[in-house]
Amino acid sequence: MYYVIKKQSDNPLQCFIGFQVPKYIASKNNDTVIFEFSQNGKPTRKWVKKDDIILFTDDKEFFIKTMDQFKSVETTQKKLVEAAREKLNESIETFTENVNAEINEFNEIKKSSDVPCILKDM
Repeated sequence: MYYVIKKQSDNPLQCFIGFQVPKYIASKNNDTVIFEFSQNGKPTRKWVKKDDIILFTDDKEFFIKTMDQFKSVETTQKKLVEAAREKLNESIETFTENVNAEINEFNEIKKSSDVPCILKDM
């Protein structure tokens, strides 16, 4: 059995994926590796660019150790992203409240003669 860790570039919050395959096809003249596995009883092939492969090994223990290391970093970073997202949401809420308060104050004085607003004459 072979073990693969592959970069995931389409989702910024999931940078890698790990999987096992029983068979592969590769050559030095090609920039992809073909991984063969069975899915629903049918043989399936997936082409993966060599540049997207982080680890390709037959050492299960090393694969698991590396996956655990990556998952640990990923978990820590996701917590930081979530905290930043919460802080951003709070900042957006404060921003909205402050701008709306300013608009409401202006709406109270816009009817006075000091404010040149065409709507007063309509």
